[in-house]
Order: sequence, then C-alpha cells, then structure tokens
Amino acid sequence: MSRIIAGAAGGSPLTAVPGSLTRPTTDRVKEALFSRLDAFNVIAGARVLDLYAGSGSLGVESGSRGAQTVDLVESDGKASAVCQRNADLVNGVLGRKAVTVHRSKVEPFLDRAPETAEWDLVFMDPPYPLEEVALSAALQKLVPHLSAAAVVVVERSSRSPEPQWPDALARFAEKKYGETMLWYAEPNVPDAIDEGDVPEAAEQAER
Repeated sequence: MSRIIAGAAGGSPLTAVPGSLTRPTTDRVKEALFSRLDAFNVIAGARVLDLYAGSGSLGVESGSRGAQTVDLVESDGKASAVCQRNADLVNGVLGRKAVTVHRSKVEPFLDRAPETAEWDLVFMDPPYPLEEVALSAALQKLVPHLSAAAVVVVERSSRSPEPQWPDALARFAEKKYGETMLWYAEPNVPDAIDEGDVPEAAEQAER
C-alpha cells in the first residue's frame, strides 16, 4: 500500500486507483524524488501542479510537506474520485483546503487557466500510451504558467525517449530507477535552479 512519506500527514495510507488504469509512482521512487526536491528547497510554500495525477500521490505528498497550494488534474472519473479522497485526507490533517482536484484533461485545463495562474513545481506522469507529441504539446501550454525558478518533473518509462522540451524549458537532470525515468527541467531564465545548486550530500543520497 502506498503512503504519504513525510510531513504533516506522514505515514498516512493513500487510497489507490482500482485496477490497472494508472501506474502509481512507487514509494522508493517517490522518496528519492522528494529527497532531491527538498535539496532544491522548492516544496515549502510552493504552488504545485500535478498533471495526469492518477491517485494524486505526488501532489498530496507535496501538500503534506508544506506546499502552499496543490492542484490535481485527472480526467478519469474513478481516478479523480480517488484524488479527492486523498486530497480530503491531507486537507483534514492540515485544517485547510491546500489540495484541489480538477476533473479535466491536461491540455483543456491549461487552456482554461487564467493568465495569472502560475506554478512553482509541476509533476507530469502521463500514461505510457500517451504519444510524445501530446506530451510536448502539454509542456508547451504549461510554459506560460511557470514561475521563473520553477521545476518540472516528468516521469516516464525508462524505455521512452527524452521529452521534446519547448525552447523555453531546459533539462537539467535525469535519474533512472529500474523501469522508471525521472526528467527534471527548468525555465530558460537567469537565476533558475541548475545542477550546481544541488548539495553534494543530496546527490550522494540518491546513488
């Protein structure tokens, strides 16, 4: 059973999406991912967007760890209902509505987002059958809504090619965990996080 690893709701079990509809991030990969994000110091107070959210595991983990707001975007009815249960869990522990669920496909959600909507940390864990061109289109629509020092994390099969990054985004790291590959990208602007900002201890902890 998957759980919230740390923060206010740490140790709480998460509801999973029934069947094989989604491919949840394993606790091992999630722990390594959040260890790195903690090293980047991008979670506390962040505006988080979890696209193709599935059970919402990554988003609610961020909420538990101190994100200011979390938006979970999931189009499937059963999965979005699970997102809501996991959001309610974290919101109940926090005593405020930090996590909001949006039942929507990713591209329409981004098309409808107000021009002023901006996120600091974005998770994208699309289903494997999603074509690379569709992922690239979603990344392109995401760009106008990223803060200057935002971090975008794309989770894909290790057999999938590197995402086709828009010109406004640049990959700065990647890490393979068995069948899972995590890609990290940032806006092409001055003073954004780069690989040199990662503490050596955090890098060693991942190995």
